[in-house]
Amino acid sequence: MPRERPREEGHREERPRARTHEAHEPHEAHESREVRDRHERPRRRPALDARDAARSAARHVAGLTGRTPEGVTSLERREDGWSIGIEIVETHRIPDSTDILAEYRVELDGRGELVSYRRAERYYRGRAEDRT
Repeated sequence: MPRERPREEGHREERPRARTHEAHEPHEAHESREVRDRHERPRRRPALDARDAARSAARHVAGLTGRTPEGVTSLERREDGWSIGIEIVETHRIPDSTDILAEYRVELDGRGELVSYRRAERYYRGRAEDRT
């Protein structure tokens, strides 16, 4: 006659659980599937908003030119990202009204990564309003 094994203390046998009302309540089953799908999908970075796009463009221009951006001159959302104008001082002069400024056009993708950058124009600070 086979001998019974002594049970270890704290050990429980797992029994299959009876299915609950999932089959009768499709709404709850649907919600749990949505939660499960949300955890299984790779997380995507949220779309870049205007403020973050401008900050990202300013960081790119600062990194590439070595100069501190003065401000954002334009901002346009595109189908695949952003087009931003960033103004910097290229040459400081005395008086400040004769500083030479430049506007850089920056194209970013939807995640804020640099697609292209170029200097669009240069001008004296005192004549900035006369530009066309």
